[in-house]
Amino acid sequence: MKAATMTVSEREAPCPPSPVVKGLTWAPPESIERRVLGPYISSWGRKDGSDNWPVTWADDGEIYTTYGDGYGFDPIIDHKLGMGVARVRGWARSFVGENVRSDIENDKHGESGKKGHGILCVGGVLYLWAFHADNRGGGSLLAVSHDKGVHWTYQDWAFLEFGLCGFVNYGRDYEGARDEYVYSYSHDGALGRLPADRFVMMRVPKDRICERDAYEFFVSRDADGGARWTRDVGEAGAVFEHPDACGRSAMTYNPYVKRYFWWQQVHNPADVKDRADTRFEGGFGIYDAPEPWGPWTTVYFTPKWDVGPGEHGDFPAKWMSEDGQSMYLVFSGDDNFCVREARLERY
Repeated sequence: MKAATMTVSEREAPCPPSPVVKGLTWAPPESIERRVLGPYISSWGRKDGSDNWPVTWADDGEIYTTYGDGYGFDPIIDHKLGMGVARVRGWARSFVGENVRSDIENDKHGESGKKGHGILCVGGVLYLWAFHADNRGGGSLLAVSHDKGVHWTYQDWAFLEFGLCGFVNYGRDYEGARDEYVYSYSHDGALGRLPADRFVMMRVPKDRICERDAYEFFVSRDADGGARWTRDVGEAGAVFEHPDACGRSAMTYNPYVKRYFWWQQVHNPADVKDRADTRFEGGFGIYDAPEPWGPWTTVYFTPKWDVGPGEHGDFPAKWMSEDGQSMYLVFSGDDNFCVREARLERY
């Protein structure tokens, strides 16, 4: 496998190098598997691709995802959706994407429509954090599906103070979770398009995910590496800090390395109109920790990747090797569903 390994320094990243992962090497760009190529020519004429693509490994063995502002997988939807649902079958190098026609679809594009930022399967039920909850670019709203994405129910409450909620993913149907809680996180800001200075974290018993009053918020780590929690959202502390740089992200536990891996977008400079638009050029950081609340260290960091990284990146638990040496990044570069292997060098 060719490609250079990047050594992270404290000057480049917001936290020190990982004590477990010595380096990360990407498979060459020509090895990237891409679907939903866009813009491209189809039987309906010129179309754009689709972006975002959060993922989860469900009880039926398949990966479920949502996409934003596009037409989904081939054969594509005949009109552009603000949000759609899809299923991904197979292994990372030979997968097949299938659109799931759903009542959660909307035709509102950009900030005027809800889009998926985090998805999770627990007990055969799909849960989705949709951002742009207020249809103006702000807040996160929870939706639930009991039939693998065909029908959804939005809850009657929202986190309007948190614009980019996501779930911590574990194995198939939440197998291998650290305890009986479901963990979520968000950048600490209401608007999804603007970076914040820190991330916050929340947890809820996995049998009470739809109950707002059951949520607790991370306050701080204790001396033994555990976490302190509060029911008061106003007392929420920082689970990760990076001034003017916290935004879209995704976190998955790798049981073979026994570390949490957190992909985080690197925003465009402050003078760029859309700081979150990294579809065609930009960077990201990958951080690891022994617990979902840290302490976080840096596995990889680049302000400019060798291809467009897209606005969302995710490591599906299904596509992690048992020897702990490789993971596959799903990213939305060039408005595609893209998959690229990452090889881990461990100490």
